[in-house]
Amino acid sequence: MPKKERPTFEEALEKLETIVEQLGEKDITLEKSVELYEEGLRLSKICTETLEQATLKIEQIDRVSGSSNND
Repeated sequence: MPKKERPTFEEALEKLETIVEQLGEKDITLEKSVELYEEGLRLSKICTETLEQATLKIEQIDRVSGSSNND
C-alpha cells in the first residue's frame, strides 16, 4: 500500500479549519469526535514542522546576508 502523500501547509491548514468546524457541530458522535481530533493533531504537527523549517531557512538566509554585509 503506498504511503500517503504529505499535504502542503495550506492544505493541512484548510483541513484543520474544516475539522474545527465539524467538532463544533451539535450532532457529532463521540467516535467521530475522536477520529477528527486525531486527524487534527496530525495536521497540526505538519503545520508546526513546516513553520519550524521555514523559520530555520529564514534564519540561515539572514545569517548569510548579514555576514556578507559586514565585509
